[in-house]
Amino acid sequence: MDDPVADLIAKCAAADRAAFRSLYRSTSAKLMGVLLRMLGERAEAEDALQEVYTRVWLRAGRYDPTKGRGMTWLIAVARNLAIDRLRARPLPSSDDGLDAVADSAPRAENRLVAQGEARRMVDCFATLEPDRASAVRGAYLDGLSYVQLAERHAVPLNTMRTWLRRSLLKLRECLDQ
Repeated sequence: MDDPVADLIAKCAAADRAAFRSLYRSTSAKLMGVLLRMLGERAEAEDALQEVYTRVWLRAGRYDPTKGRGMTWLIAVARNLAIDRLRARPLPSSDDGLDAVADSAPRAENRLVAQGEARRMVDCFATLEPDRASAVRGAYLDGLSYVQLAERHAVPLNTMRTWLRRSLLKLRECLDQ
């Protein structure tokens, strides 16, 4: 199966700067979405995105294309970084001054586009078995580890990995239609 992201990662492992620029251009929007969803703050997500690509540049040689697609590896790097950042956050106190936070609600046209995409995603999630859909949500929206998900669903760890991999493939297939 052709995987242009994997090809770019392999070139990055050989210190190809042009491939790194191409990799960034073709994947940064998706990774920013993952980070923004998990971290909830644009500034922190932007900082995390920069750190993700630093890690990719330094660790591209560790990527094994036989273990998964390039984009899956990049999302795992981003997801793991976001989890590390979430764990490092101090617990909020009751006097955080939340009243001073600016309204970050999206504008009307952005909300309409997002609603359409959300409907497509909901429809595609409906094609998954309920336990698989729950596992995907837990992993990629709630930031749960594979071990936590395997325990939650009472399945072996490798079974959970297979569920997630196959479910993501099915979701991608549905969204590409």
